[in-house]
Amino acid sequence: MADATGKESAADRRRRRDRFLRALNEARAVRDRVRPQRARRARIRQAIHMRTFSR
Repeated sequence: MADATGKESAADRRRRRDRFLRALNEARAVRDRVRPQRARRARIRQAIHMRTFSR
């Protein structure tokens, strides 16, 4: 992944970021399945937040 100077290529960084985002989305999906009411409240809060700051 990284060479001796500690720099990584853009492709390596994208692969690492993609792997992280997949894991994050999977964790969120599991949490939403386990706690559907919490997920619903979070979606409502996010919608209110976006509506408030999108103007």
